[in-house]
Amino acid sequence: MENALSLTLILVFLELFEVMIQRADTLYGVIERLYVWYRKSIFLFFLVHPGFYFVLFVVIATDILNAYMIIIIAMKVFDLFYKIELIKTLFIKQNIPSDLAAMLKWKVPSWFFLTGVVLYPPLLYYALL
Repeated sequence: MENALSLTLILVFLELFEVMIQRADTLYGVIERLYVWYRKSIFLFFLVHPGFYFVLFVVIATDILNAYMIIIIAMKVFDLFYKIELIKTLFIKQNIPSDLAAMLKWKVPSWFFLTGVVLYPPLLYYALL
């Protein structure tokens, strides 16, 4: 139980780090901030998502791969590749559909960035119990 709590707290701090790096007023701003890392190196882009690697570490270290862990990993993988596809569409191909262009201008509420902090740590805690 103590181990589960400490691993969960580490994930909370890693998720807050991701929030700090990705925070912007619009979805376009978020993708633009991530593109800075992507442009330098795809490896740097992946490194600014430490929560994903930490969850993989926890799976290997604890030898626990239950439904909660699979949900966390699947959501994080989807999140990473969705961001990569948006970066490719916006900055590399520069072929932006009109509906996507409208969506990119939407204001993102500040609480939205905390959804990872609220979602992933409890799932990890339940996975480790």
